Amino acid sequence: MRVLIVDDNASMRAVLGSLLSGRGYTVVASLADGSQVMECIRQHGPDIVCLDYEMPGRNGLDILREINASMPQIDVVFITAAEDPAVRQKAADAGAAGFIQKPFGQRQIIEELEQVYAARQQASAANARQENTAPPAAAAPAVTPGGADGVAAEKATPPKDRTSVIIADDNASIRLMLKGLLSELGLNIVHLSTTGADAVSAAKTYQPAVVCLDVDMPVMSGLEALPLIREASPHTAVVMVTGNTSREFVEKAAAAGARGYIVKPIRPAYVEAFMRKLLK
Repeated sequence: MRVLIVDDNASMRAVLGSLLSGRGYTVVASLADGSQVMECIRQHGPDIVCLDYEMPGRNGLDILREINASMPQIDVVFITAAEDPAVRQKAADAGAAGFIQKPFGQRQIIEELEQVYAARQQASAANARQENTAPPAAAAPAVTPGGADGVAAEKATPPKDRTSVIIADDNASIRLMLKGLLSELGLNIVHLSTTGADAVSAAKTYQPAVVCLDVDMPVMSGLEALPLIREASPHTAVVMVTGNTSREFVEKAAAAGARGYIVKPIRPAYVEAFMRKLLK
């Protein structure tokens, strides 16, 4: 595994570098300034970036978002000493694959990196198998024009394909991860959305068995799209994908018709257990 370490604390970089090298990982570079990260990634092509939250040059959250937008195959493990749960939630929603909380122990770091790497390998292998075996895609059914939200008032029918799934998330890394994990479970990914509005339209078009719906998306948030999806496709089970597990959010999503939630960072064992229970 090739790892890039980004932290403005020299002692932290030295400890992480020594620990990872001693475990057989290849530390491709060690940076103290956030402004150099993207160029370093393009030059060295790491599998994982251990990325500090607060650094000179550039904020860790901004870097995380750019990595996930342009290089979604690279996992980012977020390093932070912040006690505020909102920081962790923002990083999870931005696509962080894992977390290292300062101060940390050696075992915590190794277990987190191994878990993140194993999850990516599992999802990537499933995506590769699907690309090699998938038949030519059939044309999608036509979208029936409706009201202001593009949703027709006609009565929806139960999904013909009980394995059909729409994934709606504006983060490319999370879309890739969920697509691979759900495909591995034998589910049929019929559409990938990047906005809540598109998820509503796709739900009307495909009438899927399940929609995995991100909470924070542009144009229309997941919570705003949720009731519209339930109206457009009443037989669809909507599952929220979120880094926010607060009681207030859970109650609000449940009241709007959500059937549960998948917690970010994505973990294969959790996703498998949840989906098997949902579709039992």
